[in-house]
Amino acid sequence: MSDEAAAADRFDVIVVGGGSAGAVIAARLTENPDVRVALVEAGGTPPDRAAMPAAVASLQLDPDVDWMYTGDPGGAGKGLTDGRMMVPRGKMLGGSSSLNYMAYVRGHPGDFDGWAADGAKGWSYDDVLPYFTRSEDLVPPDPPEGVVIDDEVHGTGGPLGVSVRSPRTVAAEQFVQAAEAAGIPNGDYNGRDRGGPTGVASLFQTTTRNGQRSSTYDAFLAPAMGRTNLTVITHAQVEQVLLDQGPNGLRATGIRYSDADGGTTTLHAEREVVVSAGAIGSPQLLLLSGIGPTAELAAVGVECLLDNPHVGKHLKDHLHVPLAFPAPGVALTMTEIAIALGPDALRAPAGPLPADPADDAGLPPELAGLKAEAVRQVTEWATTGKGLPSSSFYDAVAFFSTGLGDPHTHDAQIGLLACGYTPDIWRHVFRVDPAAFFPDPESALSPTAQTVVVLPNPVQPHSEGEVRLASSDVADAPVIDLNYFADPHDVTVMVAVMRRALEIVDHWPGDGLGALMVPPALAVAHGHQAGEAPSDALLEDLARHYALTVYHETSTCRIGSVVDAELRVLGVAGLRVADASVMPTVVSGNTNAATIMIGERAADLIAADHRLTPDSTVG
Repeated sequence: MSDEAAAADRFDVIVVGGGSAGAVIAARLTENPDVRVALVEAGGTPPDRAAMPAAVASLQLDPDVDWMYTGDPGGAGKGLTDGRMMVPRGKMLGGSSSLNYMAYVRGHPGDFDGWAADGAKGWSYDDVLPYFTRSEDLVPPDPPEGVVIDDEVHGTGGPLGVSVRSPRTVAAEQFVQAAEAAGIPNGDYNGRDRGGPTGVASLFQTTTRNGQRSSTYDAFLAPAMGRTNLTVITHAQVEQVLLDQGPNGLRATGIRYSDADGGTTTLHAEREVVVSAGAIGSPQLLLLSGIGPTAELAAVGVECLLDNPHVGKHLKDHLHVPLAFPAPGVALTMTEIAIALGPDALRAPAGPLPADPADDAGLPPELAGLKAEAVRQVTEWATTGKGLPSSSFYDAVAFFSTGLGDPHTHDAQIGLLACGYTPDIWRHVFRVDPAAFFPDPESALSPTAQTVVVLPNPVQPHSEGEVRLASSDVADAPVIDLNYFADPHDVTVMVAVMRRALEIVDHWPGDGLGALMVPPALAVAHGHQAGEAPSDALLEDLARHYALTVYHETSTCRIGSVVDAELRVLGVAGLRVADASVMPTVVSGNTNAATIMIGERAADLIAADHRLTPDSTVG
């Protein structure tokens, strides 16, 4: 390597975004000590509370760690605040893997075979499976009863912790029993066949190790931070990929970023720039750099250097509809959860303990005992990984086919939330007014209420949205049009999945659950009486009003339209995109595991192109 290349502003590879894929790429490439990598991230290091699964909801709407985007939901969102859908995205090392609910779901084997059949060479199930197993460090379930694991397609010894939470919540175990009684057998949804059209139900496998979150920051990046050939630059907003026009066309030569103090810095890439800013951030950066639809760029004052009408288009996302049920003796109460989170979660103004810990000395015996129990539980979690803090409460799932189309995969997912959450979470995080959604919100969401939420979710949407620039200023959030339900097929499937969710509830063991809580205005509009079976029209109206994103945006820089099968941006040398935006279409399930896989494969593709072999490669 030349002296010039070793300069502080010159690197072999620059990775933009230290999230679910970017952290993996930077860590894998720098296994080779001769490869100099700069990882540039707009956020900082995850806060301590990110390690606690039960604290997940507190990460949203925190501008230090969440981009706090909202989007136009199109044919949904009628009942949401301002008619806008939340689009949280992780703004920290680990990205959305530091913010999400930690469900480890790879997708159906048919998803990847479908990608390959449509031209994404090298992305079939057989091609990508080794990248999933290379990442994974699966800990056998404890106890093993009740959880099926297809051992031949799981990995151990990888960086990424994967486990089934302990202890298991009553609601989650009963959900799996109810699904089995309704005809969906217990199985490994990360296995080779996912049970055929009938599907499988299971407790969630999660990206956790010893009861704590295992984000790509924790698993991949933090262990690599001491490497002299890895430079991690945080609180740095990349404004543009620098493109040079040469005799052979456009080439990416580096990036320009602004820091927290408003200063601007340029970095140069000797080999290539990799954009891993996510399904919202990656198309935004390409557009700001002059790659995208000519007319759209001109409208915001950006010179188009490469016309590509697909940049920011083809946005896919998953929607689920919260179906809330009284669950006495089954659900967790918010009081139980607050105690498990430790004394700080019990402090004023929301809780019974003093706002200032210094005032605890004079606590009456009842509150002193409450504090002592909170200390005991959070200490047990911190030292053993056991206890309620180890759960995000999104704890069980079923996958299956509705028979309405997409026979190559499962088109339906149903999740289970083992608690009802608080009015503030519904109001602010979900953008739903509890008074409009619940017939009796004070009862359904009281600190001692026992409420479960079943979440039907069509996972092969046909509708497509888009991401556009609001202006030429990177500080302005992009325009996000989610365009849910634009294709009538998606409404048909949603109602079918909601019906299947109600069938599962009808098979609930023991004393069962209470009646579905139907929003009062919708009940009146459809002549619905409490306890009656809802009509298809009511279910569709419920979905159009209160369906919520599952935070699974993908496909805005998809393979075949914006990048080739090796993730190289079409028409630009030395530039790749590697994150959820490159998925040709969304996988049939939670997207984080597949995004980590994309990071693993991207690192191998980059290394092969430049003969920069890291310690561990596939193939």
